[in-house]
Amino acid sequence: MEPAVRIDHLTKVFKVPSLKGQRVTAVSDLSLQVAPGEIYGLIGPNGSGKSTTMKVLLGLIAPTKGTTAVFGQDSRKVRSRVDVGFLPENPYFYKFLTAEETLHFYGRLGGLRKRAIRERSKELLALVGLEHARDRRLSGYSKGMLQRIGLAQALIQRPRLVVLDEPTAGVDPAGSRKIRDLILKFREDGISVILSSHLLEQVQEVCDRVGIIFQGKLCREGPMEALMAIEDQTEILLERASPELIARVKALVDEDAQASLLRAGHPRTTLERLFLEETSGESPDTRGGSQDA
Repeated sequence: MEPAVRIDHLTKVFKVPSLKGQRVTAVSDLSLQVAPGEIYGLIGPNGSGKSTTMKVLLGLIAPTKGTTAVFGQDSRKVRSRVDVGFLPENPYFYKFLTAEETLHFYGRLGGLRKRAIRERSKELLALVGLEHARDRRLSGYSKGMLQRIGLAQALIQRPRLVVLDEPTAGVDPAGSRKIRDLILKFREDGISVILSSHLLEQVQEVCDRVGIIFQGKLCREGPMEALMAIEDQTEILLERASPELIARVKALVDEDAQASLLRAGHPRTTLERLFLEETSGESPDTRGGSQDA
């Protein structure tokens, strides 16, 4: 099956005019794939290369080396963007428009007919929970509501891939929860998602696989369950275990009628701890490393 996203040996180098022709490598030999219907989390410190990677994938900037493709289509070709919805970290909207007018605007930009836009807008406003505010101007929207209308506009053309850059930045906990629920709904609908976020707890909740990018390189990647497991440790979780049984541990579990072995396997770390281990808890801002552009 064709991957939703394929990035092969991507390198992006920027010239820095203020440094007299010097160059900065934002992304270095990065390769990854996202399967259809998968939620993939791309995390890293500020300046690690996340935004540059997404901009190349979206065809906004050209790679220096390597290739990127969306459902087999070269990202440099306009055709590849038909299947992509994008929500940037700080989306810009015309605040004098209502939610319904905003979706109509983006629908027309995408070449949809008026009747199709009306039907799709009704469906999307219900999906993101903004039916009650469909006729309210966006100038009266909260940050969370703006992010949700941003998700709606990203879905207006029924994309097969949605790219989300910090979708819950500045959103209150209730609004953040609604957005996370929507992301999980994407998976149910078979939509692939690339999620870039510094909120590691959120990434841990919704992502199937995670890639950690640091100084332009993919330093760790894998399924969430595998990344969270501590390989050289084993934990045993007991229910209603007596103090004596705890002292004797696993060898006596089968001999005690009151105890049941609920789980045995690798204890889990947190994504935050793994992230800090892989990046040494430092940012290129303080190390003078690669920078996002």
